[in-house]
Amino acid sequence: MINNEAIGLRIRQAREALELSRQQLAELVALSEYYIGQIERGERQMSLAVLVNIASCLHLSIDYIIFGGPHNLEYIQENSIEYATNKNDLLEEINGLISRCSFQEQELILKLIKTIMPYLK
Repeated sequence: MINNEAIGLRIRQAREALELSRQQLAELVALSEYYIGQIERGERQMSLAVLVNIASCLHLSIDYIIFGGPHNLEYIQENSIEYATNKNDLLEEINGLISRCSFQEQELILKLIKTIMPYLK
């Protein structure tokens, strides 16, 4: 059984973890802020296309959004990133990853970097 309230909660939690407003997520997925709110409250069941788009923007698996369970980010980080051995390789890898992103995703990455920088020093 699909639980729309639980799906909406997972989407909201992921959006908030990325410090995105509903309006920002709505712009990224080309939907209205009101529609995003309905999804997050479990009032609306989304189409497969919308689910895929939201999952992609929030970097979540569709399986996690629908069924919950452990988040797949740790697995992705441990198993699919080749760690650089020097600063030039690291910058090249970062640039390669970012160059594959859309403009909106690049803006989000910049926002995330700016958010965590004070905690790295």
